Amino acid sequence: MSKIEEAQEILMALGLPKGQQNTRSALTLLALSNLREEDNWIKAKATNMAVVGNKENAKYPGVMRFIDEHYNKKYAENSRETFRRQTLHQFVQAGIVSHNPENPDLATNSKDNHYRLSTEALKVIRAYKSKSWDKEVKGFKKNVGSLQDKYQKKRDLRKIPLKLRNGIELTFSPGKHNKVQVAIIKEFSPRFAPGSDLLYIGDTAKKDLFMDKKGLEKLGIPIDQHSKLPDVVLYDKKRKWLYLIEAVTSHGPVSPKRIVELEKMLKNCEAGKIYVTAFPDFKEFKKHTPEIAWETEVWVVEFPDHMIHFNGDKFLGPR
Repeated sequence: MSKIEEAQEILMALGLPKGQQNTRSALTLLALSNLREEDNWIKAKATNMAVVGNKENAKYPGVMRFIDEHYNKKYAENSRETFRRQTLHQFVQAGIVSHNPENPDLATNSKDNHYRLSTEALKVIRAYKSKSWDKEVKGFKKNVGSLQDKYQKKRDLRKIPLKLRNGIELTFSPGKHNKVQVAIIKEFSPRFAPGSDLLYIGDTAKKDLFMDKKGLEKLGIPIDQHSKLPDVVLYDKKRKWLYLIEAVTSHGPVSPKRIVELEKMLKNCEAGKIYVTAFPDFKEFKKHTPEIAWETEVWVVEFPDHMIHFNGDKFLGPR
């Protein structure tokens, strides 16, 4: 058998569904094992790998690049999502691969996302065609369920909890961006938007984690376009102020272009609009200063009691 066929046999033995016993999945297993056609399975080793990789700049070598270089199979760069969603996602669920073992708190959309063979899977792979093969496969199948539960519990411990004023409890995936969003609710809101209701908040892993559809509709905000909403939307019923807040950890402050987009989307909303960009610290704020629109507000998690006003003749208030 070829190396690809052998890899398929391993995937089948480990209980992967048929959809993850195909050529793409077999090649992915070989890349993550750092094995070429002529290598023996005993030489398999766990390597941190990105999905695509880049010869010059990547922090981690890429699965797709390894396949191209060593198996002469070139996948289009836009196939990365297929690798991620149709192979690696299932590998992680099956306990074969760990996602971001170097930094479990990485945001889902981080450029440093990476994958690595689990210690348990590596033992099975190295035993292929050896006397201990059947024993290792049985051991993996027996233990992987409990191991998956342990891994999930560890990941859950890293998640960020948030309890809203109305008692609803939300859980955010780990990452810097979500920490800023949680700080907006816990720290910004009581100081600068007291009594406000949360209408919308996203999550890097789940775009519309919380959305008050009735509240948005009542204000004339089109919920069918919620993907264009800023990260956090708060509403002060008493003053009829709508807080539109972007949490920025890499890109996306409230720029003049963003103002135009939001004003167009909110043309039927009569509430006073307050645009705020929230940063984790001053270092991140300084990077984006030239992009920030005038007559908007800036809030920095590092200094929660203070607000920075970009021009205008009044303190915090609608444009």
